[in-house]
Amino acid sequence: MSNRRKIRETVMQALYALNVGDLALEHVLDTIIKPEFREDAFGRDFAERLFLRSTDNRERTDEIIREHIANWEIDRLATVDHIILQMAITEILTFEDIPTKVTINEAIEIAKKFSTERSGPFVNGILDAVVLSLQKEGTLKKEGRGLVDLPARRKKSAARDSEEVSGTEGVGDQDDETGEKAPKKPRIKRPSQKNKS
Repeated sequence: MSNRRKIRETVMQALYALNVGDLALEHVLDTIIKPEFREDAFGRDFAERLFLRSTDNRERTDEIIREHIANWEIDRLATVDHIILQMAITEILTFEDIPTKVTINEAIEIAKKFSTERSGPFVNGILDAVVLSLQKEGTLKKEGRGLVDLPARRKKSAARDSEEVSGTEGVGDQDDETGEKAPKKPRIKRPSQKNKS
């Protein structure tokens, strides 16, 4: 596991504690982030920046998330999925030196580890759609070669995209451990693709 993966996982856990535990920001920094990276100045700096920027940008990232979930309320998202999306979108928007592909891949892996088995594809679909929208709007600020990758999803046929989006609702309804039904994932709104004449 890369050092940055561990940093992102710790930040996700800190954001979860802040969200669910209703704790003070400074308390979370002092009890979760700083102790984890006591011997790693780079890790602590990156973790603190990602954590603070994610908390500062919550309204903006939630607005972006709302634009990309179809027929679903943001409050109904799984808490971990919601936090991972907030964190990844913050990274995409505010860390100009990190390639979007890296951010998306890391978010997918963290979702697979800490959330449901359907969370990885769900997070991937939302973040791909967000990157496409930001590119269309011209608000994606990345510098340097290879920092912006077009999502692979654009290369797929429209039929495949439609199948993937609607397919999330019936897959894996049973939770392996409890036998209870897992909550359905919201549909993903994709930016409209206009035909060129």
